[in-house]
Amino acid sequence: MRIAEHPILEFKRENPHTFAFEGVEVEAFEGESLAAALWAKGVRGLRRVSWGVLGPFCMIGYCSGCLVEVDGRRTRACLEPSRPGLRVGRIGDYVPRLAAEQPGKAEELEVDVMVVGSGPAGLSAAIVSGESGLDVHVFERHFRPGGQLVKQTHKFFGSGELFGGLRGFQIAERLVSRAREVGVRIHTRAPVLGYFKEGFFAVSEGERLLLVKPRAVVVSTGAVERLLPFPGNYLPGVMGAGAAQTLMNEYGVKPGERAVVVGAGNVGLIVSYQLLQAGVRVLAVVEVMPEIGGWLVHAAKIRRLGVPILTRHTVVRAEGGEQLERVVVAAVDERMEPVPGTEKVFDADLLLLSVGLTPESRLLAQMGARMVWSPELGGYVPYRSEYMETSIPGVYVAGDASGIEEATTAILTGRVAGYSAAVRLLGPRRDLLEKREEALRLLREARRTPFSARVVRGLERVIVRVAQ
Repeated sequence: MRIAEHPILEFKRENPHTFAFEGVEVEAFEGESLAAALWAKGVRGLRRVSWGVLGPFCMIGYCSGCLVEVDGRRTRACLEPSRPGLRVGRIGDYVPRLAAEQPGKAEELEVDVMVVGSGPAGLSAAIVSGESGLDVHVFERHFRPGGQLVKQTHKFFGSGELFGGLRGFQIAERLVSRAREVGVRIHTRAPVLGYFKEGFFAVSEGERLLLVKPRAVVVSTGAVERLLPFPGNYLPGVMGAGAAQTLMNEYGVKPGERAVVVGAGNVGLIVSYQLLQAGVRVLAVVEVMPEIGGWLVHAAKIRRLGVPILTRHTVVRAEGGEQLERVVVAAVDERMEPVPGTEKVFDADLLLLSVGLTPESRLLAQMGARMVWSPELGGYVPYRSEYMETSIPGVYVAGDASGIEEATTAILTGRVAGYSAAVRLLGPRRDLLEKREEALRLLREARRTPFSARVVRGLERVIVRVAQ
């Protein structure tokens, strides 16, 4: 299942080694996750539960479909880098371990700015704060920084200042490099466990327990993909579109041979094209609305390659035994209900869901930030000022955690949040205020497209205007 040739990407598979999965030897390479190596081996069902077999859905550490045991320690296979000699196995139904897994005393870490998440928003916030001379630490749960940019192969629109003309993974490389140039410390395999009266507890490099005490915080935790309710949606091979991007664009592993994609927004259309580039046959793109939701240029590309886009259709069920084997779709009526007798059956081993994202804002809610439900922004998001400060003084939000948009606005909200943190800690310096206003100007311009109209309506109800 490894991709040998790709029109854009070159996969450097270095330092081959093996680990054991339930006694079977699995080949892997340096920098590869256990989940990717297992998928390349043909292992799709990673977790047995009482009612079936689960596979990974998100590939970014939020679902439990790839929960495994590694050398006696429970972890998600998508977040665990492969290393020689590991012993990996299924764990069945998850039973939390308590006393046996209590951590030792935490190491205290005092910082100026703590950034949670290393996607485009988090790195942008960290860079501008670091350029201001502050001590900035980024905490990233994955073993590789860059967030969702690392798996984006399409070229971005926009000006050179906003990385127009570059592919997502190239932007990630530039942001990570710049952050390190200005002295930002990036902690990988470092999930933030929560906020407590003592500070933030986090884990660094998968082992060290830290008690982080920041003077300012930027929460840029991104978003998670949504799951549709239908029979068989748990089968290995049913996954979010982003999970497939992780496999094929980040690790060079084909997510399947024959795919159906649900959702004709920009993500669904782009992922469909990327599947074709990876050698996966796309049988159809299914869209419940009467019209596609993405840019016509993306739809035209896949239509030219023979991929049908079925509007007014939805997935009815997924079928299979230990993994996905068939996908059944049907036309819908005016109430969005499947119409009997219109079913179409596709023999597919991959069903990708591209049906929207939900802001990952739980850390802010746990901290006590004032939250609001906003359908336009994708779910619960925090109230904040136009300078990205939440209802908690000194705590800022950026990127999709503040509302679902796209990478350009994530970069710009990150800059605004980073400058705001610097203004708070260093005072209202003229250079910082001017740079923040320029970032705000670019942000307003980026939101003037027809696709941003819904977002702007949502922002009107969550942004509290404050004096500079």
